[in-house]
Amino acid sequence: MIMKNILVIGSTGQIGSELTRELRKRYGGDHVVAGYIPGAEPTGELRDGGPSAIADVTNGQQIADIVKNYDIDGIYNLAALLSVVAERKPLLAWRIGIDGLLNILEVAREHQCAVFTPSSIGSFGPETPRMMTPQDTIQRPRTIYGVSKVTTELLSDYYHHKYGVDTRSVRFPGIISYMTPPGGGTTDYAVDIFYSAVRGEKFVCPIKEGTFMDMMYMPDALHAAISLMEADPTRLIHHNGFNVASMSFAPENIFAEIKKFKPEFEMEYDVDPLKQAIADSWPDRLDDSAARSEWDWQPKYDITAMTKDMLEQLSKRLL
Repeated sequence: MIMKNILVIGSTGQIGSELTRELRKRYGGDHVVAGYIPGAEPTGELRDGGPSAIADVTNGQQIADIVKNYDIDGIYNLAALLSVVAERKPLLAWRIGIDGLLNILEVAREHQCAVFTPSSIGSFGPETPRMMTPQDTIQRPRTIYGVSKVTTELLSDYYHHKYGVDTRSVRFPGIISYMTPPGGGTTDYAVDIFYSAVRGEKFVCPIKEGTFMDMMYMPDALHAAISLMEADPTRLIHHNGFNVASMSFAPENIFAEIKKFKPEFEMEYDVDPLKQAIADSWPDRLDDSAARSEWDWQPKYDITAMTKDMLEQLSKRLL
């Protein structure tokens, strides 16, 4: 569907800050509201490029007021605590991720809004097939982050089938970006390693050698979120929890790619037990054939193209 007026909740976060800018390019600045929480106000281009409003997902009436005031027909709900932070604050993770989602879904039901709430590779658990993880398979995560993401998929499906709310989501892998620093995810090392490389520092890797995880470059992540929401609903067999894949690598793979451009770069390992335990419970590689079939998903970046662009862009920003 093509939306007229969009609210991005979590617009100043890692994904939200870039998604808001991209949506404004496509739909016009005045048609995309940057929702934020106090203490995380938009700045610069994000502030000046269009309207903004306080949008706390734990306050359903606040969300409803924004939807009415701006005639919103599409919501991108990016409010969540990332995996490592969530494990340290499980009650807050649930309050934001699930209680907040219920508020949004109720507002969407009452005001006929479409809703995108991302799921994650964290929605899988140790019993899930690790290689070419199927679209429909066992999901028994052992983290509160994963439990909340499975619940996100189920609640979104429920509101779609019960009330006809147009809910859609993808299972994001680790997202790599040069724009916004990471905020507490298991896959953050794959961003941090580029900062060390550009600054000429030795990188201390918290994930052990041989640990494969799905990753995606931010431009592809934005493309996935927007193209799914714009997809023809009559083609969708699934609605929530689409596997999307781009590249899968272990720490030594991304280190080797960076060394092609920076031969002097060095890395050592100091494994973080919490991050490693979470990583070990996730798949190595997702099968995204359903997304490719139902809405023509196709990533543009592989590990080599992403590495080259990350180093170039970060060098401009840091040096």
